[in-house]
Amino acid sequence: MVKIIQGQLVDIKNRNIFSAQISIEHGKITKIEEKQHDVKNYLMPGFIDAHIHIESSMLVPSEFARLAVVHGTVATVSDPHEIANILGKEGVKFMIENGNKSPLKFNFGAPSCVPATNFETSGAVINSDDIKELLAYPEIKYLAEMMNYPGVIFKDEEVTKKIDWAKHFSKPIDGHAPGLRGEEVKKYAKAGISTDHECYTYEESEEKIGLGMKVIIREGSAAKNFEALIDLLPKHHENLMFCSDDKHPDDLVEGHINQLCARAVAKGFDVFKVLEVACINPIKHYHLEVGQLKVGDPADFIVVKDLTQFDVLQTYIEGELLAQNGKSLIQASAFEKPNNFNTSIKKPGDFNVKASAKRVKVIEAVDGELFTNELQLKALEKNGNLVSDIENDILKITVVNRYEDQPPAMAFIKNFGLKKGAIASSVAHDSHNIIAVGISDEEICNAVNLIIKHKGGICSVNKNVHKVLPLPIAGIISEKDGWETGKLYQEIDKMAKDLGSTLKAPFMTLSFMALLVIPDLKLSDKGLFSGKKFDFVDLVDPN
Repeated sequence: MVKIIQGQLVDIKNRNIFSAQISIEHGKITKIEEKQHDVKNYLMPGFIDAHIHIESSMLVPSEFARLAVVHGTVATVSDPHEIANILGKEGVKFMIENGNKSPLKFNFGAPSCVPATNFETSGAVINSDDIKELLAYPEIKYLAEMMNYPGVIFKDEEVTKKIDWAKHFSKPIDGHAPGLRGEEVKKYAKAGISTDHECYTYEESEEKIGLGMKVIIREGSAAKNFEALIDLLPKHHENLMFCSDDKHPDDLVEGHINQLCARAVAKGFDVFKVLEVACINPIKHYHLEVGQLKVGDPADFIVVKDLTQFDVLQTYIEGELLAQNGKSLIQASAFEKPNNFNTSIKKPGDFNVKASAKRVKVIEAVDGELFTNELQLKALEKNGNLVSDIENDILKITVVNRYEDQPPAMAFIKNFGLKKGAIASSVAHDSHNIIAVGISDEEICNAVNLIIKHKGGICSVNKNVHKVLPLPIAGIISEKDGWETGKLYQEIDKMAKDLGSTLKAPFMTLSFMALLVIPDLKLSDKGLFSGKKFDFVDLVDPN
């Protein structure tokens, strides 16, 4: 049976809009005819998130799809390294199998850096032999972000093997090199690295584009680089893509790549160039089996009300209507709940920091950014222990090993702003140990234990009051549907802000305080770590 769709067709390649009728048969576009009619809505290719960790939405892929299609997303380029750090290859296979239950086109990468570093405890290791196995899967489209840029530059044997396997399978290699410039970035690009989503200045982006790399403009729940990089678009639109990288469930309920298109058009940028970045470039770069609204292509396209707000009226994937007027038509799927959580309940005394100096190194969190700064500040001492200094917003932070019983790692952090209670999460990039910030050892302990009892989750606590979103799948993914997960996340986020946090996304910021590959000062389960020195450093200032 032939399906007919009418509207104003947006021909991105030829920079043209015309009244058209599309014929669809067996999931393919069989005919596009220029035909006059009264339908004013616009037909255009669907949106593609060019770099995202689905796990950051706290949803399995099949649930993520139910929310994303509402916003016109038809495909993603997804790095499953979050779950891979916990479950290894089996975690990647879980994501592929669950994604295959959904009509949304998930295109997964082979995680290149599991663990991200040797300075933390992860649940698994993915070596070059594993990379070879994964890259052979048809669902694996690329080698995912190569965070170990020193290993690339200095030709580490295992890193080189992983890159060589990607070249063997003719699959692109994603980059991750924030701030890398000059001779070092030349070596990085020459090794075959083809993208970077970690650029945070215009000049850095232009340098990388000049070396043949594609720049993926990121606007996620924590890291937001759209404003800094969008002026690249007029000159470099052929070498740009859009991504969210990490998208929390409450944000995904509100919108996705469609929001970035609306913001870009509102700034006066050419709509065809904007849509080339959002809809076409990822298909070309990653060789995706996603339709571009051409005869013979899969019928993957969307119907939008206008080309300014990009309000999505309908989403089609392979000719199937999957979302209409803000409602998802994808049915929920059953799924398994694999996990890897093996640590015991803690005591408040486990979080003591014995007083040994008047000044300590303090992590300075920066709202909306993944990087941090190192401060050296006066420590508050009580009864022989260093404690949170609420008045000066210097709070205790801990990372607790989730895979085995080990003493908690302790440090101090500024800019979380809590005046009461504590917050904790088992979403802590990239090894996903338990991370918590609080005003006292007792509150921190309560929050950590709540996560342990649920074998994963996020929570806000204040004495006997607590809110928790359990994450029983790998300790980072909810078993609930996307809308309920988003609602619970909003409630816990609101409680964190009611406790005093001034951060826009306190849990997203918290989750990156253990990400050692982003400078400068971070905390792993093994101790305080300097991204600039790429080594552990003492909490106490020797001076």
